[in-house]
Amino acid sequence: MTLRTRIAAVASVSVALAVLAAAAGMYAAVRSDLRGEIDSSLRARAGAFAAPPLSDGDGDRDQPARGVGGLGGPVGPGGGGVGGGGGFPRTVEPAPFGAASGYVQFISPQGQVHVPGGQGSSPHRIALAAGDRAIAARGVGSSLTERNVAGTKLRVLTLGTGANGAVMVAQPLTPVDHELSRLLLILALIGAGGVVLSALLGALVARTALAPIGRFTQRTESLTGNLDLSRRLQMEGRDELARLADSFNGTLDALERSVQAQRHLIADASHELRTPISSLRANIQVLGEAERLDPREQQSLRADIVAELDELTALVGDVVELARAAEPDGAADDVRLDELVRQAVASARRRGELRFELSLEPTVVRGQADRIARAVSNLVDNARKWSPERATVEIELRDGVLGIRDHGPGFEDADLPFVFDRFYRARNARRLPGSGLGLAIVRQAAEACGGFAQAQNAPGGGALLRVSFGEPVGLDVG
Repeated sequence: MTLRTRIAAVASVSVALAVLAAAAGMYAAVRSDLRGEIDSSLRARAGAFAAPPLSDGDGDRDQPARGVGGLGGPVGPGGGGVGGGGGFPRTVEPAPFGAASGYVQFISPQGQVHVPGGQGSSPHRIALAAGDRAIAARGVGSSLTERNVAGTKLRVLTLGTGANGAVMVAQPLTPVDHELSRLLLILALIGAGGVVLSALLGALVARTALAPIGRFTQRTESLTGNLDLSRRLQMEGRDELARLADSFNGTLDALERSVQAQRHLIADASHELRTPISSLRANIQVLGEAERLDPREQQSLRADIVAELDELTALVGDVVELARAAEPDGAADDVRLDELVRQAVASARRRGELRFELSLEPTVVRGQADRIARAVSNLVDNARKWSPERATVEIELRDGVLGIRDHGPGFEDADLPFVFDRFYRARNARRLPGSGLGLAIVRQAAEACGGFAQAQNAPGGGALLRVSFGEPVGLDVG
């Protein structure tokens, strides 16, 4: 299922549920109102017969007071009652104009039914239930029920009238049910139309909402299909799509820089490898004519070939190291930086007549030990290469920053911005062995750990290199 289909489906279902919920709520409200009007009219009609009777001075009961129901006719013992209905009127008058009369019958405390006159000829009576007899026997209480009499659905109110028993008032629910059926049909039609309309609106909303995404997708496909990293997405506004376009453009920028860096690395490496390979080829060709050379010359050629192979091996190793990504490709670990510095200095002392002054704080950084050790070794070798014989190299490690100062010629002002660039060699450095990758490896290792690499001329002469391999972490002295 496509994203457009899912959005259209969600929008359609949401609108459809809202329409159906509104229709169901409206039906329930109208039904409650109509039933409430029926119940109110039944209570008003029955309330007239529940009025307390009037009495004379001798304590004899007189007929009940006239109420909304309109009592009529004299009341006496057995007067018109079935089985004796003293206290019940013989006839009832219709309700006042505009009020619902309904069907009325009385129940004596003994459970006998009396149907007063004035209601027309009706062969049907409402059968009594146990609850009706109980209300009549007590003379108090009420109940609302629905009953079916001769195929007619009635709403029946039974109301206690004191010593007289109870009165039952009923009204047919046929008009209410008819209106509710019509309302249900209308709401069903409206609901069906709402569902159809919601589906159309959902499709329209999905199409409108996804139109910018479609254009965005087409542009990204055209960019990635042509592999033209110089092109960028043009998106206006400040919405989520604009932010996505900015993020995509940033990714393209990083990718373009990476591709360019790879191309430069390949071009520079090819250029740097060409010289030792050409020299090796020439020496090997000369060595192939060994019969024309005396043993001393042969030995010198072999030594040159071994030296050039060593230089070529070191160059390839530097290129491989530099080709690694700026981010560490292995798990970072706690590294004792001060111990790595001591190891690099010990190795340098065995290779030259130099003095080293160390001031090292115990320091732990997070990173890959082999990459940091390679960078520290390159820093020490750089100082050893540029230091005069029997000179002193000062190394300080404080607050996580490693500083190495030599007493050599220092940097030319024009060379300072390019000291850590790949294959960059100052004019006075071209006579010395090296590939120009050592300090580039230092900067890459430092930045991979979240640190930095800086170069400057030290006061009083010489070069000063300051390198950080990230923030120091806690040192476990135990």
